[in-house]
Amino acid sequence: MSRRDELLTVPQVLDELGGVSRRTFYRWRELGRAPECIRLPNDELRVWRSDLLAWLESRREAV
Repeated sequence: MSRRDELLTVPQVLDELGGVSRRTFYRWRELGRAPECIRLPNDELRVWRSDLLAWLESRREAV
């Protein structure tokens, strides 16, 4: 995590992923395929931008 890192809300993550639906994102979480999330005391989820980028990179397929 860098000093410029930021916590993203679920809607921000969905937007970064090109409009993935909330339902799909939560299904990925159930399957253990979503980026690592942080659950805040108010039960809202957040994702560090660096974790999202690392997760996306890990999903890259070799050509």
